[in-house]
Amino acid sequence: MNVLVLTGRTIDQGRGKEMGKLSDVYLKDVTQCQIDPKDMKALKLRQNTNVKVTTKFGSVVLRAVKSLRGPHPKMIFIAYGPWASVISDPETHGSGMPSLKGMSGELELAPNEKVLTLQELVNQLKEA
Repeated sequence: MNVLVLTGRTIDQGRGKEMGKLSDVYLKDVTQCQIDPKDMKALKLRQNTNVKVTTKFGSVVLRAVKSLRGPHPKMIFIAYGPWASVISDPETHGSGMPSLKGMSGELELAPNEKVLTLQELVNQLKEA
């Protein structure tokens, strides 16, 4: 499914960051992809099923969760963190801040792929 990818802060991401980037609260929030409930139904996605999000900047596997906001068909949200950074546009356009909203992407089922741990994600990026 073609989607518009949005990233941003969440309360749990911020709270988890204060607890430490290895805390369960932080990791749970930054490794999920919030999807409109109708899109989840169309894709036959169940809560916490792994999905792959791909943009022209990279791909990442995340857990699918129903968005509590919306409706926002064909738009997904990922909290700021290393997983969102993998698929975000690094161009800052002179602002010093990368482009983190409105990226075109592809959302697909990935039940046989795993959400990487932080160490695995870092190792994968080192190899690239």
